[in-house]
Amino acid sequence: MSTATVESVELLPDPRRLMEGLRDTGYQLNTAIADIVDNSIAAEATLVELFLDMDFRGNIRIAIADNGIGMDREGLLNAMKYGSDRRANPASLGKFGLGLKTASTAFCQCLSVISRNKGDVPLLSASWDLDHVIKTGRWELLLTEKVDAGAAALLEKVAPSASGTVVLWTKIDRLFDREYKNAGGAQAQNGLQRKVSSLAEHLGAVYQRFLDTGDSRARNVVIKINKALVLPWDPFQVSVSDLVAKEDVPTELNGGANANFSVRAYILPRSTEYPTPEDEEKAKLGNTRQGLYIYRENRLIHEADWLGMFTKEPHGSLLRVEFSFDHHLDEAFHIDIKKSQIILNETLWVWLRDEFLTAPRREANNRYRSGQRAAAFKKAEGSHITSNRNIAAKEGEINLAEISVSNPETGEAEVTNRISGSFKLKLNINKQPKSGEVYVQTVESLTDGALYEPTLTNGHQSVRINTGHPYYHKVYVPNLSRNVTIQGMDALLWALGAAELSSTSPNTHRHFEEMRFELSRILRKLVEDLPDPESEQDVAG
Repeated sequence: MSTATVESVELLPDPRRLMEGLRDTGYQLNTAIADIVDNSIAAEATLVELFLDMDFRGNIRIAIADNGIGMDREGLLNAMKYGSDRRANPASLGKFGLGLKTASTAFCQCLSVISRNKGDVPLLSASWDLDHVIKTGRWELLLTEKVDAGAAALLEKVAPSASGTVVLWTKIDRLFDREYKNAGGAQAQNGLQRKVSSLAEHLGAVYQRFLDTGDSRARNVVIKINKALVLPWDPFQVSVSDLVAKEDVPTELNGGANANFSVRAYILPRSTEYPTPEDEEKAKLGNTRQGLYIYRENRLIHEADWLGMFTKEPHGSLLRVEFSFDHHLDEAFHIDIKKSQIILNETLWVWLRDEFLTAPRREANNRYRSGQRAAAFKKAEGSHITSNRNIAAKEGEINLAEISVSNPETGEAEVTNRISGSFKLKLNINKQPKSGEVYVQTVESLTDGALYEPTLTNGHQSVRINTGHPYYHKVYVPNLSRNVTIQGMDALLWALGAAELSSTSPNTHRHFEEMRFELSRILRKLVEDLPDPESEQDVAG
């Protein structure tokens, strides 16, 4: 019996192919910069300054400087290694040892890190230069004490005579999605400024707990971009929102260790309910902002997403949910390299969808619809005057039922129509209509959510229309400025009410009423998938 020889062969990856391939890991600028800032926070920095600038030729430099513990030669070499050694602190915001390299080379061809671990030692610079790697075909890191002058000056400003680090991107070739005719001109500069503004907003959300001096969950860090402070943004606006559900869930890990995560559901006020316009602006209300906000070690890693549980529809736009966990659950939640994705196991996913979120979603929906009804009712004011005039002009030409009210308090009336002759009936009597609304009137609600009901106003047959019905919100409201369309829809509902009184009898009156409710139910279902205004501002604006 022969034994096969086992040969062990070390196969090093081709440096050019691998480095170029890792440039396409799908980083966006904001998530890439956040990965660098993670390293600064992991290095115990209290100040992180970012500079993004462009010269008149269109050359862009991005530098991220911090006053953290810095690195000696051995630490710097490890940091620049693809798959660097695991950090001593497992709670570190840096996780895989790849972020610094992959995040940087996604946008630049040359990554340099300049650092010192004491204020009285020389700066040391290490660079991955893609051009050099391509030329040599080797994993050759460029190490030198001849440091970029701008980076050295920046470090001295952020950490004067102290430890610190600067991450420098040069040969940036993938920042913009388009080429500008004048590479360093006004349009390109404006494009860079838009990137800066977006980045400031992103960092303000991601590191909110670190930036907010009133938040004790994370140590305080100051972040600046081009000398401007990055301000924290709290998606839950806890000072004005309602905490409607919370759970702290203990979890047993493989091996028997225990960990826990927390879930908090907040409902934000409607746009008209904020103390000041500034408070409303800070909330950033909108359909896209609803969903789960997921935090790992107090750092936001995934935001405004229902993870496939629900679609984002306007009725849930007031609901935002905080999901927080620490590093012990990294493997359980399948955190990716960019720390921007989380995958929940099926049991937890179903629990969130079917148990924890059921009541908060119902309450958020009720509050949104309440505001929606009020806004639609306000918007309806004056929109039906032309319809009233048109019906008043035609009323005498239409053979309507004759109605005589015998008791206005109880609604008792005598009705005479062609079908049943004369008989007594109880009707809705409207004594004080709004000005200009005798024939077509709008109300915020009707019994059993009906869309309309016939009524009698000042001796005239009229119809009341429910602005709280989805048909009014989705069909009427978008057309309130189209006079002919509104007249046509009003005429139809008025005619349905008038026809009901012209055709009813004491025996069939209840059937007509049930038909009206059934019609309203069917219309509610039919308009379910019609476009819905994005927010209350769209209804009220």
